[in-house]
Amino acid sequence: MSQRYLTALPVYNEAKHVGPVLAEVRRYAQDILVVNDGSTDGTGELLAAEPGLRIVTHQKNRGYGAALRSAFEYAVQHRYDVLVTIDCDGQHQPQMIPQFFAETEGCDMVSGSRYLAPLTGDNPPPADRRKINELLTARLNERLGLQLTDAFCGFKSYRVCRLPELEITDNGYAMPLELWVQAAHQGFRIKELAVPLVYLDLARSFGGALDDADTRLAHYYEILDRAIARTREKPTPAKQRSLCGERAG
Repeated sequence: MSQRYLTALPVYNEAKHVGPVLAEVRRYAQDILVVNDGSTDGTGELLAAEPGLRIVTHQKNRGYGAALRSAFEYAVQHRYDVLVTIDCDGQHQPQMIPQFFAETEGCDMVSGSRYLAPLTGDNPPPADRRKINELLTARLNERLGLQLTDAFCGFKSYRVCRLPELEITDNGYAMPLELWVQAAHQGFRIKELAVPLVYLDLARSFGGALDDADTRLAHYYEILDRAIARTREKPTPAKQRSLCGERAG
């Protein structure tokens, strides 16, 4: 039986980008899900006019992590085999979607890395965001025994049969930290894939006090420590591990 692939985009107030990004994504993906996370800038109306999209709508803005969690749930409920997540702000390259699908063969999660190798078109990130990424990536590697180079890239692919093993609770931009902790705890086979380093949203708001870099870093450390503590309290759910084998059979 052929594999079923889903490409999902979390979207919040992306009226400026959603049309061009979707036009490019359509060139490389057939089944496309957009999670509209409470947009108020006309994004919802633009999505409604797009033919053939799968759309999940949050009536109020719940956050980046919540949008990705909805994408995970949709992929599981509709029995897809591989899920690719890609941001809608123009920083990711839709032409790489087929490569993410292909690279998921033989592993459970492929994560884009802007720092794995220099690529044509790279541009420097904001200094505070690069520093936070460096610190959190190093901490993840130290605490979890990983060998990551980029803790926060949203361009990823997943074997959907492993997604039920994740219990993501953070609704915001700290969600990837929970993801890494739980993926390591569950023994996910993880691979990084080099993607171009492109920063367009230099004025991104992380939400109130988190716009301050020191406050944001402290918050991320807190979420990471809490996520690690949670995994120590719970044994690995062995019954969930059989889902991939059941689907394959």
